[in-house]
Amino acid sequence: MANLLGATVLNLSDRMTSAAAGAAGVSLSGTAALVVLAEFSGLGGTELGRRIGLSQPACARMLDQLEGRGLVRRREKTGRAVAVELTREGRAAAGRALAARQEVLVRALGAVAEPAGLEPVLEQLLRGLHADVQHGDLMCRLCDRPGCVARRQTCPVGELEKGT
Repeated sequence: MANLLGATVLNLSDRMTSAAAGAAGVSLSGTAALVVLAEFSGLGGTELGRRIGLSQPACARMLDQLEGRGLVRRREKTGRAVAVELTREGRAAAGRALAARQEVLVRALGAVAEPAGLEPVLEQLLRGLHADVQHGDLMCRLCDRPGCVARRQTCPVGELEKGT
């Protein structure tokens, strides 16, 4: 069963990340940055890097590229941090990335006879992964956060982050 899970997760991850990055027209890290900034505008580069799994220097280089493409802008310094926000084009790219991600996942769920039965299993897996990673922002860097909470009060990973 572990091998089946590994093959499934790897294939879904490859398809999902390729579709999302392709739709956004930037690297996978750039796509994650756009998706995170769409939900949390004004993050500093260090915090954004933490949320998407990049060091501060790597995040600064990625932001230079995104800014050069007109997808983000840096605002004035507040203390030592520079706030980053999406441009209209960046917001559109984030939306395209999330739509492409959703399409891949919905198509995959279409192959399952009773997809609702997967929900409790997936939540258990998330709890186990969170126990190892303990970094919900990193786990959810490509999540459709509004879509996640549309059906429930809070995101399962968000519940874990709060300690409930």
